[in-house]
Amino acid sequence: MRKLRVLFVCVHNSARSQMAEAFLNHLAGEEFEAESAGMEPTTINPIVIETMKESGYDLSNNQTKSVADFFRQGRIYNYVISVCDMENAERCPTFPGLMKRLSWSFEDPASFTGSDEEKLEQTRLVRDKIKESLESFISTYSKTKF
Repeated sequence: MRKLRVLFVCVHNSARSQMAEAFLNHLAGEEFEAESAGMEPTTINPIVIETMKESGYDLSNNQTKSVADFFRQGRIYNYVISVCDMENAERCPTFPGLMKRLSWSFEDPASFTGSDEEKLEQTRLVRDKIKESLESFISTYSKTKF
């Protein structure tokens, strides 16, 4: 069975898209192949690394990637899912052969303020919302026929 290819996109590929990629590959890696990229890649947010580690995912060796590089390489995806706000989602290029584009708006952990513990708690909420969205995505699209 051929896997459905999914690209998660956010601005920096430092938080939301990295979490989504890890969750989808773990939860449904037999049916989906997930990647993530950013429009302006930076480095992975250390608080995201910590919150994902709490859930059993080690992102400490992950690198951020550029959506423009993926586009230039001619990569083809069944789904491109932006996980940033709508304004930034519109900046994402249209990939060749794209079957479906989805937008899921999640708060950016880089924008959180307060103590480290408060930022950690806010990031946990985003992590959990992303996981819930992916569980719904899997139940909706895992039966898609080629």
